[in-house]
Amino acid sequence: MILTTTNTIDNHSVKEYKGIVTGETIIGANIFKDFFAGIRDIVGGRSGSYERVLREAKTTALREMEVEAQRLGADAVIGIDLDYETVGKNGGMLMVTASGTAVKF
Repeated sequence: MILTTTNTIDNHSVKEYKGIVTGETIIGANIFKDFFAGIRDIVGGRSGSYERVLREAKTTALREMEVEAQRLGADAVIGIDLDYETVGKNGGMLMVTASGTAVKF
């Protein structure tokens, strides 16, 4: 399955739009506490642990979106948008959402 942020894919023409597909994941507050407890892994102003968990959350959201597109019989998801937003009491959780258009070539 092709996943792309662009609205077109070279050498492919969309034959059918299957609809909007999404995937979401939420990182809980306990993960943030663990990051700050492991602050010693910060190098050059960046936290490797924090970045790994954010990357994992993004991957999970994209995977959920892809599964939904496969269920619809799509060959690709185009126009993908990734959003990161704090949610919950005092913004204690981070939600990662991936959305795009499932298409058939």
